[in-house]
Amino acid sequence: MKRIAYILLVCIAFAACKDKSKFMISGAFKNATPKSKVYLFGLQKDNALPLDSTVLSEKGEFKFSHSTPGVDFFRISAGNSEYMIIAKNGDDIKISADLSDKNLTYKLSGAAEADKLEELNVTKHQYMVRIAAIQTQFDETVASQPQNRDMIMEQMRPKYTEEIEGLNKAVLKFAQENSSSLAGFYAINLLNPSEYEAEMVAYSDKIKSSFNDNAAVTEFLVKMAKLKALQIGQPAPEFTINGLDGKPVKLTDFKGKYVLLDFWASWCMPCRQENPNLVKAYNTYKDKNFTVLGISLDKDPGAWKNAIAADHLAWSHVGELKDFEGPTVRLYQIEAIPSSFLLDPNGKIIAKNLRGEELDAFLNKTLR
Repeated sequence: MKRIAYILLVCIAFAACKDKSKFMISGAFKNATPKSKVYLFGLQKDNALPLDSTVLSEKGEFKFSHSTPGVDFFRISAGNSEYMIIAKNGDDIKISADLSDKNLTYKLSGAAEADKLEELNVTKHQYMVRIAAIQTQFDETVASQPQNRDMIMEQMRPKYTEEIEGLNKAVLKFAQENSSSLAGFYAINLLNPSEYEAEMVAYSDKIKSSFNDNAAVTEFLVKMAKLKALQIGQPAPEFTINGLDGKPVKLTDFKGKYVLLDFWASWCMPCRQENPNLVKAYNTYKDKNFTVLGISLDKDPGAWKNAIAADHLAWSHVGELKDFEGPTVRLYQIEAIPSSFLLDPNGKIIAKNLRGEELDAFLNKTLR
């Protein structure tokens, strides 16, 4: 009994002596170049900040020790490979990977957040393997039948889309079930905001009292609060922008009409490809209390005006000539174009990012 008691005391003493002022990350990389560098980065506003570096051993092993004010995101970089880590002081995290793996698959263990991130990575990997297999099958089939490329793409698109949607749903489910974990927060940020905006806004409400000391979470909450004001059913934020003639145009000038706010630019190929659909919608419904207001992100007035003429865009146009930094562009949280908001005669947002047939169907149903 005394022997057992002694062992227990030693174990307790060892645990108590564990350094809780730092976290440890140790790992082993296969197919690594011996004596090559491995780096530890911190993440701040999408920027990687170098924190430490070391040299891989002959066996591809390394170890880092670092302190952090709270649980946070870090990145391990070796060669052309980068791996996300979540850590807090007191964690002892293990990471392993094969640097020759183009899918950047890696394993984590040793701490609660690391285990959660590993769970997410396993789920993602299952889908990515199937998606990669579809891509390989497509490439091989097209190589043998190049003349049938479009037909092959149409045949394989449903399965590809199914796997992409499955991946997104799995990531969203993980985020929602792990809202108390930074791994869940990392997962929600893997989704496309234009497709999962409502879910991301709802998620922000769920975690708004959590992770108060984490800069990434704080930035996310601020961004989602702004997006919340742009949800369907909300009044569109007011603005005044100069038109092509330099005279100010106000959003209130369009009260009483259904108006599509179209954020675009002459240099944006998807925008230019969508313009024929907008022209068709405008010509079809302009006599049914509908119009378009083009809001350009161009910085070159000449290119902007030339594109309007070339694409036969007969509606009103305004522009701040400041790319994505224009006040109205930022007010409407535009991060990619084309982006659009359809407003009712009272200035309320009733639809977002409708394209082609979807836009026509919505207008046909609404403007009766």
